[in-house]
Amino acid sequence: MDMSLEQGPSLLEEKQASDARKVSPSASEEDVADSPVEARSKMTRKESLSAYFTILAAGFGLISDGYQNNIMTMSNVVFKQLYPKEYTSTVSTRVSNALLVGAVIGQVIVGLICDRLGRKVALVATTLLIVVGAILGTAAHGAHGSPNGLFWFLTIARGITGVGVGGEYPASSTSASEAANEKSIGSRGPVFIMVTNFVLSFGGPLAVSVFLIAISAAGENHLETVWRVCFGIGILLPLTVFFFRLRMLSSKLYRKGAIKHRVPYVLVIRRYWKALIGTCGAWFLYDFVTFPNGVFSGAIISSVIHNSDIKQTAEWQLLLGTIALPGVFVGALLCNRLGRRNTMILGFSGYLVFGLIIGLGYDKIINIVPLFVIFYGLMQSFGNLGPGNMLGLVSAESYATPIRGTCYGLSAAIGKTGAAVGTQAFTPIQNNLGKKWTFIIAAICGVTGVLVTYFFVPDMTGVDLAEEDAKFMQYLAENGWEGEVGEDDDKVLIVESYVGEDGQDRK
Repeated sequence: MDMSLEQGPSLLEEKQASDARKVSPSASEEDVADSPVEARSKMTRKESLSAYFTILAAGFGLISDGYQNNIMTMSNVVFKQLYPKEYTSTVSTRVSNALLVGAVIGQVIVGLICDRLGRKVALVATTLLIVVGAILGTAAHGAHGSPNGLFWFLTIARGITGVGVGGEYPASSTSASEAANEKSIGSRGPVFIMVTNFVLSFGGPLAVSVFLIAISAAGENHLETVWRVCFGIGILLPLTVFFFRLRMLSSKLYRKGAIKHRVPYVLVIRRYWKALIGTCGAWFLYDFVTFPNGVFSGAIISSVIHNSDIKQTAEWQLLLGTIALPGVFVGALLCNRLGRRNTMILGFSGYLVFGLIIGLGYDKIINIVPLFVIFYGLMQSFGNLGPGNMLGLVSAESYATPIRGTCYGLSAAIGKTGAAVGTQAFTPIQNNLGKKWTFIIAAICGVTGVLVTYFFVPDMTGVDLAEEDAKFMQYLAENGWEGEVGEDDDKVLIVESYVGEDGQDRK
């Protein structure tokens, strides 16, 4: 596939007639892709509108994820009151973990679909899965009113929902990062955070608010109605974006850079192994701490207030979720100023500080409920500020477009594996070591997170995603890979030398 400069015109003719671009080790400057600035300036009105709608749809789609992630917080309290004998810690863990197991499967599979079949296919599929799972969960019943049958039905329904929820992570996040990159590189980080982690975090207070409205309207004597209404609201949220996702366009980065056949996974691992250790490892540690502390926070608060009043527990839970939200905004403000890596380190440090404060002073702090909730909320707020905000961002920025969905999905799946392990270990830790150890272990994870982030997580603050795409194509060419790149009629040759905005070759 070696070509001289004189072959440029004939090659272009051949390229215009072909269905995909080729990676080649040499070509003329005329064949090189537009610079990132030129590409953005050439966006059609339809492409520009599609970028905006993609960003907004990512936000509305992920808010349903946040809602589904947190719906079990109060449902666990309700089920424990409705079925005190049947809803054991084992059953509670199984129902809560069903979403996580489904999410791991969804993140890996949909991450691959994102890259191989396209962002749009992945987004539509995840929306449908969440709707189907939410419908089944709302209608869940056991045979002849059997509580065990009900909880097995819920386990399956939550698993299906989890596949959709997990798939939303790579599908929405990769689409949002590419669309934000097309609109403005400088604001890519803050915009990405606001349409991903903010809405995911907002899902917690939203779920508790819906619960409070439902229980105030139905009363505590109709708890079955309350939890079914809460599950039913989860059907409506993903439907709000379904129409827009059917009409969206894939980003220019994806249309120019997609590799749909003969993906060189071995070369991908050789190039990105260090970044994968960073994003996978840090995400595992973050979800190991934050997910069980989110799912079981209602039970923790219920045990602290002693009287186990459901409505009062929900009110404290709402305060806890609200205190955790400001960290999202602070992280969005700092991600460009401090850089992605340093902001993550700052957030993990918050786990160390507040985990030790709560853990070492647990027996005294639980006697002052407002102080306990504030410290608990601040620990979660630092989690949002750092790894909560940055992990999705660095996982979307660290990898080239052709394999962004796959690597993002793998990183998120390892994170959800950490969540499943943390949820499974949460009750045994409390029972065998004491409740304070859940916070001390959070502090230990914070220290480990700082080290993993410092040594393995790349910092792509202010770097155009198209630059990494060009370097990746050059890397493939240098390592002898030949294949088709791209998915539309915009035929441009990616070459070993990338011509930058100043007209100079970038090796």
